[in-house]
Amino acid sequence: MSTDSRRKGRTAVAALAGVCLMFGLAYASVPLYRLFCQVTGYGGTTQVAKRPPDVLGQREIVVRFNADVGQGMPWQFRPKQRQVTVRVGEPAEIAYIAHNPTERSITGSATFNVTPDKAGAYFAKVNCFCFEQQTLAPGETVEMPVLFFVDPSIEQDRNARDVRTITLSYTFFELQPAKPRTAAAAPASKLN
Repeated sequence: MSTDSRRKGRTAVAALAGVCLMFGLAYASVPLYRLFCQVTGYGGTTQVAKRPPDVLGQREIVVRFNADVGQGMPWQFRPKQRQVTVRVGEPAEIAYIAHNPTERSITGSATFNVTPDKAGAYFAKVNCFCFEQQTLAPGETVEMPVLFFVDPSIEQDRNARDVRTITLSYTFFELQPAKPRTAAAAPASKLN
């Protein structure tokens, strides 16, 4: 094999490896970005906790609640209370109310975030309806609880000293029902 052929072969292998690497990075970018947001609170992404901390901080923070529905979602959706004042580290349970005014069952899923964005790293949910799809029957109204706390370590963050109010916001979107699978056509029988 000539030197020129080997060089072309190595170039082809390198190009193929580069293409595979790009596809792999593109495939992994969404989960990696989601993980980055969850770890850092970037973009107002909240944290998930198994239980509230044992230690309370000194600062009190007002937590406001916002509710929206996505385009085409017919539900009525609102917070049960507009705001609560909590001491950092103190668990608080609030609720949102959803009502399906239609004559059909509807399944929805909620997206969420907090503002200001820098508070996302300190806002932790222990229990939340946003972790699961919600299905409401025609005319059904439900209360959906959220158990959360603001991590006491927010008091040590110099960049978060000005955070006195946090807004927890949810938007419900309708999930399209899965399309039923059609049975594959049976093969035609042979006539003898």
